[in-house]
Amino acid sequence: MSDLYPKIKLQNVRFSQRVVYGVNIKVWLILCCFFASLLFLLFQGGKLSFMVFIIVSVLCIYLGLGQWSGIRKSKGVRTFTETNPNNLLEAGVSLGIKIKLEIPGFWPVPYVLIKDHLKRHNGGDQIFEASIIPDWKRTGMIEYKTPPLRRGVYHFTKTDCSTEDIFGFFEHKASLNLDHSFSVLPQRVKISEWKKLQKMLKGMHHHSTFSRTVRETTQINGAREYNYGDRLSRIHWNATAKTGVIKSKEFERESLPKTILILDRAEKHYENKEQFELAVSVAASLIEYGAKSDLAFGLLSTGAESTYFEPKYGHSQHIHMLNHLIVTEADGKFSLDQILKERTRNLQPGTFVAVISPKTGEQMLAALGWISLRQMNPCHLWVHGEMKAGRAEWMKQLRMQGYLGYDIPSLQELSFVLGGQG
Repeated sequence: MSDLYPKIKLQNVRFSQRVVYGVNIKVWLILCCFFASLLFLLFQGGKLSFMVFIIVSVLCIYLGLGQWSGIRKSKGVRTFTETNPNNLLEAGVSLGIKIKLEIPGFWPVPYVLIKDHLKRHNGGDQIFEASIIPDWKRTGMIEYKTPPLRRGVYHFTKTDCSTEDIFGFFEHKASLNLDHSFSVLPQRVKISEWKKLQKMLKGMHHHSTFSRTVRETTQINGAREYNYGDRLSRIHWNATAKTGVIKSKEFERESLPKTILILDRAEKHYENKEQFELAVSVAASLIEYGAKSDLAFGLLSTGAESTYFEPKYGHSQHIHMLNHLIVTEADGKFSLDQILKERTRNLQPGTFVAVISPKTGEQMLAALGWISLRQMNPCHLWVHGEMKAGRAEWMKQLRMQGYLGYDIPSLQELSFVLGGQG
């Protein structure tokens, strides 16, 4: 507590220097100059004192009227260039911003300094600064680009505007409320095929040559967009009447082995942020593949909070999982063994379980062994983000134990690895 008192006293001294009896010290200086010129005129007289008094009076009037420059009532409009922010952006993309400012009034404003605040969901804050010189209509526009954005949810909090008189004596400020939010998805790559998964599905259901040819049941699972060639009996008339767009009935498909993606979010398992971003991008790419191939993909993500998406068909399931991956962080404290033993007990035998993790060694083998013991099919998607030594040894060790494993050093190699190696 003793260390606080000197700081408090120092702040009080500075405050007393800036404000005297509720009036800024700069105002006192201007008043002193005005009264000094007035006394000089009264006691000295003559042309010189008169000219000094006139000049000082004009400057004082100019500085005083600066309070009504109109900057506090400024209005602004933010627009986006090159990319539509209403659509989901992808990590690594820069967003073009354009702000148009309109200042009411007539008092001359030499320039306006604009500070735009962009906040990320985890607390990161970026400030973009630019200056404009208003035209004769007292309007101006700035345009800037953000650096490549990371995955997350972003929100423009406030836009600060400030200007000064030509002498830099007084600063006038305003804050505009131009709120806007947008989301940035993790990076994804297009996966052409996942050979081992498709072979497993064909082996268990030999009547199906591809997941789209799986026979449908008579159980309605909702509505989907109308596809040209759908029979009249498939049209969902209730959904069509409600939406005004032709909808077709979506029927449940025959049961196929379900696929669960387990995203390892243990903070201690990742060496840096880039490694975790790679794991999230791999999960997002696989979810995209599952939606494109019409497979029932689920997701288990356990960190500070546990999130589980049951394997389902449909576009809404795909959107919910991607929205989760936008904001997920490496904040887990539990080991992979604990997560699997607590959350995989209710999974059906035959489920394909893909663990996305940089972890190797005995702990990972124990986790894969637990999955195999529950009569499920384990798979390790090893993400490490760099060319590590001993890559071949770990893959060999997994094959010796009878487990499926993939070595993924970068996102660009994911499609090749799943389609040609494993």
